Amino acid sequence: MPLSVSLSPLHPLPPNPSLSPLSLPLTPPPQPLSLTSNTQTFSLRHRPLKIQSLDAAQPYDYESKIAADFHSSNKLKIAILGFGNYGQFLARTLVRQGHTVLAHSRSDHSHVARQLGVSFFADPNDLCEEHPEVILLCSSILSTELVLKSLPLQRLKRNTLIVDVLSVKEFPKNLLLNLLPNDFDLICTHPMFGPQSARNGWNGLYFVYEKVRVGTEESRISRCEKFLNIFAKEGCKMVEMSCSDHDKYAAESQFITHTIGRVLNELKLESTPINTKGYEALLDLVENTAGDSFDLYYGLFMYINKALEMLERLDLAFEALKKQLVGRLHGAVRKQLFGNAEGARIKLESYLAAQHGTNGAAASASSSKGMRFQNVDPSIYKRAQIVKHLDDDSKLKIAIIGFGNFGQFLAKTIVRQGHTVLAYSRTDYSDVAQKLGVQYFSDADDLCEEHPEVVLLCTSILSTEKVLRSLPVQRLKRNTLFVDVLSVKEVPRNLFLQNLPPYFDILCTHPMFGPESGKNGWNSLPFVYDKVRIGSDESRVLRCDRFLDIFAQEGCEMVEMSCSEHDRHAAGSQFITHTMGRVLEILGLESTPINTKGYETLLKLVDNTAGDSFELYYGLFMYNVNAMEQLKRLDRAFESLKQQLFARLHGFHRKQLFENADESQDLQEILLLPKLSENGTLPASSSHALNNQND
Repeated sequence: MPLSVSLSPLHPLPPNPSLSPLSLPLTPPPQPLSLTSNTQTFSLRHRPLKIQSLDAAQPYDYESKIAADFHSSNKLKIAILGFGNYGQFLARTLVRQGHTVLAHSRSDHSHVARQLGVSFFADPNDLCEEHPEVILLCSSILSTELVLKSLPLQRLKRNTLIVDVLSVKEFPKNLLLNLLPNDFDLICTHPMFGPQSARNGWNGLYFVYEKVRVGTEESRISRCEKFLNIFAKEGCKMVEMSCSDHDKYAAESQFITHTIGRVLNELKLESTPINTKGYEALLDLVENTAGDSFDLYYGLFMYINKALEMLERLDLAFEALKKQLVGRLHGAVRKQLFGNAEGARIKLESYLAAQHGTNGAAASASSSKGMRFQNVDPSIYKRAQIVKHLDDDSKLKIAIIGFGNFGQFLAKTIVRQGHTVLAYSRTDYSDVAQKLGVQYFSDADDLCEEHPEVVLLCTSILSTEKVLRSLPVQRLKRNTLFVDVLSVKEVPRNLFLQNLPPYFDILCTHPMFGPESGKNGWNSLPFVYDKVRIGSDESRVLRCDRFLDIFAQEGCEMVEMSCSEHDRHAAGSQFITHTMGRVLEILGLESTPINTKGYETLLKLVDNTAGDSFELYYGLFMYNVNAMEQLKRLDRAFESLKQQLFARLHGFHRKQLFENADESQDLQEILLLPKLSENGTLPASSSHALNNQND
């Protein structure tokens, strides 16, 4: 049977102006609910509608107050002790994050503090009575003990968190444990960066810490985490590590970094218009370490067990490198002295051997001739057609003379750009050449008969003259372009002008990068060149430009500069760079889990220079007029730094000796002084004696 349900509409009461909304009667009049069927009708009434409870109205800024309370609960009151360069550096970030920062220092930094939004206290008692939650020790290594002992700890809350930021960790850990009451919390930290190395932010930089002693109460654990979160929020790499492990990994690497930085600072290195990556690294290292006080460096020296041993190792490495150079120089002089006699002996032996072996030599001549050219799979040379949109005329046939490490490095890019590359070297590199898509020749005559448009000399500085004189240049086209890539420029320029016929074009270049520094591409790396002699024909000018375009296409910074100007800027800086790289290589530096930016710089420097041959370094020494003077200056700088350290050490030891003697003298004088009487006056006899002394 169908059942219909009807609900009468509700009619709210009209508003009464005399009543507030909350005082209105909220019980509507009862309305009937009818249930109708064919047989009977049921009439029911609603139960009265009643509001049982209603939230009280909240203040309009309730939510903002809740947010502010949550925000302030994550903020700390931090007192910085030692408001010098580093303390101010940390304060900027602490204030920016919303923490309350107080500061105390022996020097008056109130003006700087005011600018930073920091409350400065000249009296540590006043600061401690503010009850900071965290005491952040930013004093030097040398003054930390004195600062701690002078701190009125009794005015602090007994559960205050004490944090240090020193570069060594075992020393402050022991100091804090020995000098502070057991109810203070302790964290030993090392932000492994400073104002210079972190001038662009802290992101990705190491922050090492050890929770030496943190109470078990939730509030103390939370406070510790809030403090560490200051650095985590800035993107630091947070590394929890024991103080002993930190010192094992970091202390020695920091000492080496600061030592090298200070030695180079003594040399007064200057930037040039054509800095190499390695030289840029040295300049950055000087900048990063020069801003730190000598107290920091001396502290590293004093509180690192192996500091003296590391100085000695550095000294020995430098001496070993000088011996290598002098030994090589001695050998070259001997060769010049006795070379003529030796050459005559060799010629005589060759003549006698030729007389006995004429028939055998003739028989093998034809077969050996066939082996001079190493055949390669012809499909490899299709790489020259990769760049379809360029005209074939824009591609060059380039012969690389000297197909060692650097020659192969250049060949990869030249082939990739679609140029035809030939190669010749004293060593057999035919397998490497085949993989790179390069035609390899074991005979220079065969290569020259291929008429390359460009002959690219990639030999060492020392062998360039010999190679140039041995080339059968008469087999080349008379307008061939000769190019060198040596690290010095006056030497090859003069060699070319003296040994090549005047109809050859000459371009002296220096790609200021190598396989290591250019492994991620050549973009923005300097390429220096001097058009020493280029024919006026349009084809020869165009060929020169096409060759230079190889490097321009890769994004190199193209710098046209005379050879003499290049050597004035670059030769000296390269020699210093390679010298430091080789000294550090002899030291055997190793990476650590927590490298500083400065130490990373040293490791990269070793990587960039270690791949280069000693011939390159010796060539920089031989053909740099100022090399000997630079070695002497480097030697003097290192000696000067050692003298500063040892003089400071001597002064520190004398101070200890004589302070003890002075204290003993003071004690003796105190014991000899007459005692005061009960009323606080001197006995008559003693007073009379003192008056006589004053007279």
